[in-house]
Amino acid sequence: MTNAGKSIKNAIPAFLVSSLFVVLLSACGGVENEYSDIRCYCIINNGNHQDPTLASAMNAAAPGVFCKIRTTYQSGASYFSFENNQGLSSQSRFDGEDQRRSVIVGLNNSLIVGFSNESLPAKFYAYDGECPNCFDYSAIPVRSHPLVMTSDGLARCNTCQRSYALNNLGRVSAGDGGKKLTPYYASCTGPYGVLSVQ
Repeated sequence: MTNAGKSIKNAIPAFLVSSLFVVLLSACGGVENEYSDIRCYCIINNGNHQDPTLASAMNAAAPGVFCKIRTTYQSGASYFSFENNQGLSSQSRFDGEDQRRSVIVGLNNSLIVGFSNESLPAKFYAYDGECPNCFDYSAIPVRSHPLVMTSDGLARCNTCQRSYALNNLGRVSAGDGGKKLTPYYASCTGPYGVLSVQ
């Protein structure tokens, strides 16, 4: 076989592999990841905290209640701050477990968690607490666009006036179209169990 023949023979498998790679990449176009690839890490053992506000959102038997979680620092101590969409709010001081682990609560210190009342069995969701269409974590300075929850399962942005359906994958339910809420992988083991958001 001549050198030209060997070159063509070697080029064919390389061409096929690169063509297959291009086809696979284009086949994934338009596919949206279910969960955010932005880092979030929050584990709360509500068996230790015994917080009723957080427990209200971790109860699959009473879906539709969502809780906003933030961290605060007061008088030399770290706290979890909880507020649900039914008007309950509370704080709980970090325990020893919380102090030993890193806690990253969303893009700008705000998560929303709860069970959907639009699916059977009820599905547990965790969303970032900032408006996905207004908040830009790479902007300097960072400007907060926090979501305000309503008792009927919506989260509203006062900047763009969009409303998002917490019970329906965080989709825009009112206002201009746009991105849905930023979701995180989450699980819980019951009202006074362990909440894990990653």
